[in-house]
Amino acid sequence: MLKSKQWGTLALLCWVLNVANVSAETAKATSISEFTQGMAHKTGFFDFYYDVQGDKVYLSIDKLDQPFLFQSSLPQGIGSNDIGLDRGQLGETRLVEFQRFGNKVMLNQLNTAYRASSANPAEQASIDEAFADSVLVGLPVVATDKDTVLVDYTDFLFSDIHQISDRLTATKQGSYSPDASRSGVYLKRSKAFADNTELESLVTFGGSQPGEYVQQVTPAAKSITVHLHHSLIRLPDDKYQTRTFVPFSGFWATGYEDYSAPLGQSMSKQFIPRHRLTKKNPKAKISEAVEPIVYYLDPGIPEPVLGALLDGARWWNQAFSAIGYKDAFQVKVLPAGADPMDVRYNVIQWVHRATRGWSYGSSVVDPRTGEIIKGHVTLGSLRVRQDYLIALGLTSPFKDENVSTQGQKEMALARIRQLSAHEVGHTLGIAHNFAASEYGRESVMDYPHPKITLDNGQISLEGAYATGMGAWDNYVIAYGYQDYPNGQDEVKGLDALVTKARASGMGYQSDPDARPLHAANPSGNLWDSGSDAVAELKRISEVRKVALEQFGINSIPTGDTLSSLEERLVPIYLLHRYQLDAVAKVVGGVAYEYESKGDYAQAKGARVVSGKAQQNALTALLDTLQPDYLRIPEHIIKLIPPKAYGESRTRESFQGRTGLTFDPVSAGESAANYSLTLLLQPQRLNRLAQQHSMDKDIPGVNSVISTLLARSLKQQSETQLSQRINYVVLDGLVKVLSNPELAPEVEGAIELQLRDLTKWLDSLKKRGQNRVLAEQLNQFWQTGQWPAHFTAKPLPPGSPI
Repeated sequence: MLKSKQWGTLALLCWVLNVANVSAETAKATSISEFTQGMAHKTGFFDFYYDVQGDKVYLSIDKLDQPFLFQSSLPQGIGSNDIGLDRGQLGETRLVEFQRFGNKVMLNQLNTAYRASSANPAEQASIDEAFADSVLVGLPVVATDKDTVLVDYTDFLFSDIHQISDRLTATKQGSYSPDASRSGVYLKRSKAFADNTELESLVTFGGSQPGEYVQQVTPAAKSITVHLHHSLIRLPDDKYQTRTFVPFSGFWATGYEDYSAPLGQSMSKQFIPRHRLTKKNPKAKISEAVEPIVYYLDPGIPEPVLGALLDGARWWNQAFSAIGYKDAFQVKVLPAGADPMDVRYNVIQWVHRATRGWSYGSSVVDPRTGEIIKGHVTLGSLRVRQDYLIALGLTSPFKDENVSTQGQKEMALARIRQLSAHEVGHTLGIAHNFAASEYGRESVMDYPHPKITLDNGQISLEGAYATGMGAWDNYVIAYGYQDYPNGQDEVKGLDALVTKARASGMGYQSDPDARPLHAANPSGNLWDSGSDAVAELKRISEVRKVALEQFGINSIPTGDTLSSLEERLVPIYLLHRYQLDAVAKVVGGVAYEYESKGDYAQAKGARVVSGKAQQNALTALLDTLQPDYLRIPEHIIKLIPPKAYGESRTRESFQGRTGLTFDPVSAGESAANYSLTLLLQPQRLNRLAQQHSMDKDIPGVNSVISTLLARSLKQQSETQLSQRINYVVLDGLVKVLSNPELAPEVEGAIELQLRDLTKWLDSLKKRGQNRVLAEQLNQFWQTGQWPAHFTAKPLPPGSPI
């Protein structure tokens, strides 16, 4: 047995031999030229070599410890809106640098969220050392020259940088991981240029227990093959000037926390994302741009859609012209052979999925400054078909064999123009404005509902969508892209723009204040129209009534199955659903702006909606819970048979309770439940209680619930639809009691109303449904458990309409 001293001597000897071996290997290390002999060589920002025999890519790094941008993306996706991994999808834009550690090079993502703008190196170092960076990968060094190292990049190119496995897990589609044996370098789209190097791979993810959506869109669900793309991008020069973000600017915000900010000043530094744009002649009233913003449209888009998308995207040039630019914003068709993932191209892509879904606009943004390097628009190809289907359902035009549906196609194309402009707007740095429809149709950055009108009692699609830039769009482009001689003039000019926009009556509400069902501001709504939500609901309900009366055999062309009528009926029957959202926000409503101190001589703050307006909104909302409103005309019910052989029910169908047959009662159940869900949002009820305590003209929770019960269960209607609505109402009231967001005093008020309802139901001579409901309520009071096994059927998806 060796003694401790002998063990120490042996360990020392092994260490010496190891060092000698490493030194010998280093001495024998080949140069880059020797190692890459016979490989394909691409020169650019970072040179790379491709070894066809080993299917390996080697990156030549001559810029160690120098920051650059790294952008990952997904050139070829999975094709499922539910999974959310689309063709052309951008990943995160990262500020990175290569750092060498012995026999490997780290790709380190630098932390840009926390900084020190101070010139003091020690202060800057203290921030760098306080917050972690993130090493993305360690790349093995395979050869070196004096100032350059060659690394094996292959494994990283085949890795899951886009977090596809996580996404598949999150959407319950199975457990997947990349399989290098079924992956390869895609040389056709791997290129190098002066300011960017583009690398692409085909990557296969192997998995188990594939989910429904994966099985729907892949030929072999346990093997998902996509493309992954890496862009290595030279940093822009330092001539770009950031522009300050203010809440009313209409732009998204980017920025960082500045830990060297003087005491008394905000640490939060925010600026807007925008493209670099300057005039050739800054003093001229109208000037061309030094470098115009050019977008390229996917050449795979069919006509007439391609022409419509070109038209809509080009609207933005109107706004740039209004601030003195000539042809500063251009849209062209992508040249043959150009790679849409190449960071040098702003791109509008046409993306196919198995089901309709969202379109979106993303950008490659320099995280240091907010400068947009590349805009990338994703347009879902099924949207235009859905708009056309809605137009046909509204008008039921197929009265003879040779009928023209050109008007319906024009409505769909008008919508797709809006969509093109909308998503391009996002890639210019612009946020949603869901209040723009309250004062006209003043922004493509709103979600527009088709403005369908009645002309002598007939449905008219004329002017369903607006065209061109709205007043808000012109204002936002001026805020983001107007030239100013110097910083002082810019501050004054931007302040004047904001002041003028407010004074002209422009409103602005974006996603956080518009999307939640419990949102409070009546001025921020998706897919609504008009300044008076209640009046617009009444108007659109009249359109809905006429459309349903004429809906039938003329809603489909000859040859289509009668069972396909159901999917055409859905958006017509639910035509009111989004205007209903706007009406609900009046109940318990609070009006407010994105206001800063000094915007007005006297601050506006938060203003509770008047009691009269709230009462009118409550009445209008409860009108949509009535059987007469929700009843589907008998001629439609008789016309829709079960699905024809070869067809099946989809997410676009109503969810029924009668098996294969169309279920109009459950359709009414779903619609009623939506109205009720909007009204019974706990946050809305809590606001009502607070507002009523300060202003008795505002309906309180007791009044709202008693009115709801009076217009549902206490009407004692015996039709099947009215009885189903009663179940919806009672179930909704009982379940809201257990919502943890409900204030205790509001819970008490609702419980009191339900206990009174229980006594009333017990006292009735007519038993039937009354007896069942009373027994369920009594059991609930005794056990605390709601015995009804009823859950209302959900609506088919509406957004994106």
